[in-house]
Amino acid sequence: MTIETLTAFFGWCSVLNVGLLIFTVLALLVMRNFAVKTHSQMFGVNPDDLPKMYFTYVANYKIAIIMLNIVPYCALKIMLMTS
Repeated sequence: MTIETLTAFFGWCSVLNVGLLIFTVLALLVMRNFAVKTHSQMFGVNPDDLPKMYFTYVANYKIAIIMLNIVPYCALKIMLMTS
């Protein structure tokens, strides 16, 4: 596997994961009441705790995207530019 292939892979992973993150945030903003009602019934969680749980999920997912997709992509791009 070449550096170019890995760079393309991490680039597309970044695009897909950022797209999913944006979709998740928009879905939570638009359908907040529906999501809270559904998740509190499905998992027996207090509805008042769910907004904090959603925020934690989105924050952790964003950190994972940065560390596991965007940083390797940038490092590979720098490697390609300097070689």
